[in-house]
Amino acid sequence: MFSGSIPALVTPFTAGRVDEAAFRDLVEWQIGEGSHALVACGTTGESVTLSDGEHRRLIEQTVEIAGGRVPVIAGCGSNDTEHAVDLTRSAQEAGAAAALHVPPYYNRPNQDGVYLHLSRVAEVGLPIVLYNVPARTVTDIAVGTMGRLAALPNVVAVKDATGAIGRVSAQRATCGVNFVQLSGNDDMALAFNAMGGRGCISVTANVAPRLCAEFQEATLRGDYAAALRLQDRLYPLHDALFTDASPGPVKYALGRVRPGFPEELREPMTSAGEASRRAVDAALAHAGLI
Repeated sequence: MFSGSIPALVTPFTAGRVDEAAFRDLVEWQIGEGSHALVACGTTGESVTLSDGEHRRLIEQTVEIAGGRVPVIAGCGSNDTEHAVDLTRSAQEAGAAAALHVPPYYNRPNQDGVYLHLSRVAEVGLPIVLYNVPARTVTDIAVGTMGRLAALPNVVAVKDATGAIGRVSAQRATCGVNFVQLSGNDDMALAFNAMGGRGCISVTANVAPRLCAEFQEATLRGDYAAALRLQDRLYPLHDALFTDASPGPVKYALGRVRPGFPEELREPMTSAGEASRRAVDAALAHAGLI
């Protein structure tokens, strides 16, 4: 169901409110540039600052704009199991193709608790993409736990942001070759796909959707020479977009490649600092985007 370049969309804000016109323009541009699916209300979309009403509306809007041209994955993570279930039901009603779920953060449950939480959201019936990002959640979905979850009929994929490239092979052996593995790290996507991955849920694709789509297509057809050329072109941007707290740098970068795109963030996030902006400008120039 999911493969290729999948941008984790930013959420544009103007005067403290979701800028729906800017968001519509972003989604249309992403689809026109060849993105293979879309994630709305993920970490890069500042999901933890959205009200439930804003969350639902953004998912509805993304599904409406996409119009079946690409699948929409809804970020639905919460450390409260019942809230996570409610967000998943809301995404299902809005027409999302899948829900993206982290293990509970801050609570730090054991692996039985991780399984309980994620199996409960799977009971809603919407396809589930697991999101393993211990750097943010302080809770790992262990390989064995992922295998248990992958045995459930609608747990279909993982966004792996562990940074441990060997996990791809371990999860392939444990979860089966049909369980879709997506990189959560743009800079590791080349090696990730070479080991059996099928794509990337990407920050960089917000800014360079066509290049990221071409890169993913090259890896999936086994043309690693072409993929390496694109990796070399994109790598400084992968790095620059994390020279300050995300999504500050990526919103700045979008303003550079899409003049007029609102760079506003919600507290506690702040705009990218001057050094980060210089790094982003240099990386955009290296990629041929400005």
